[in-house]
Amino acid sequence: MKLIYLFCLIFPLSCMEADDNRPENEEKTKDETPANDDAEPEDEESSENEENNEDTTMTNGSISFLALGDSYTIGESVEIAERWPVQLVTELRERGVEMKDSEIIARTGWTTAELQDGIDHSEVKGPYDWVSLLIGVNNQYRGYSISIYRTEFEFLLKQAIAFAGGDKRRVIVVSIPDYGVTPFAANSDRAKIAREIDDYNNMARGFSEAYGVTFFNITPISREAATKPEYVAEDGLHPSGEMYAAWVQMILPHALEILDE
Repeated sequence: MKLIYLFCLIFPLSCMEADDNRPENEEKTKDETPANDDAEPEDEESSENEENNEDTTMTNGSISFLALGDSYTIGESVEIAERWPVQLVTELRERGVEMKDSEIIARTGWTTAELQDGIDHSEVKGPYDWVSLLIGVNNQYRGYSISIYRTEFEFLLKQAIAFAGGDKRRVIVVSIPDYGVTPFAANSDRAKIAREIDDYNNMARGFSEAYGVTFFNITPISREAATKPEYVAEDGLHPSGEMYAAWVQMILPHALEILDE
C-alpha cells in the first residue's frame, strides 16, 4: 500500500513512472519499453510544462538552438524560464549573441526510444546552430539493458549531428544527473543508482568522443544536491532552477566560443 500511495502522489510530477518497477511516464514505447495504459494522468502544471516547448522571452534572433531530451530538458517542476536550455539562451542574449527562442523536443518520462518517437512525430527541421542531447535516465530507472541504450543513443547522437548540419562542434551531450541523492530515492539503493548512472554516462561520453562531440559532465553538480537542498525542485526529485543555472555556467563558455564564430 505504501508503494501505491507514493506512486499516486509522486509520479505524476516526476520524470520516472513506476511501470513494471521501472521509472518514467509515457505513451507506448518501442522495443522492450512496456505500454503504460494505466498511467496516472499528468497534473495541469506538468502538462503545460511539457506541451509548451519553446521559451517565451523573445522570438527575434538569427541563431537557432534545438534541445533533445526528457524531464531534465523540459524542466519538470520548474518554471519555463528556469529550464536549462532557456537559461542558456538568456545568458547568451545578455552577452550579445542573437539567439532565437530554444526549440525543445522532450517530455517527462521519455526513454531513448520514446525520444526517437517524439522526433519522428515532430516537425523539426534543420540545420540548427546548436543542438543538445540529454537522455537515458529512464532507461536506467526502468531497468532496461544498457545494450538498448548503446544502440539507441548512438542513433540519436548521429541524428543530433545531422540536425546541426553535420557540424559536430555545434552539438553537445549533457550527462545524466544522479537522482539517487534526492529525497525521492531515500529508500532506494543509492550506490547502485550511482553505479548505473556512471555506466550510462561513460557510454555516452565514449560515443561523444568517437563522434567528435563535446560532452559536459554535470553529474558531479547533481550530486551536490545531497548537501544542497536548494538544488532540488519542490517535487523532491528533479533539479531546481538553481541547479540548472550551475549546468549553464559550465556550458556557457563553450557555447560562446562556438556561437560567436
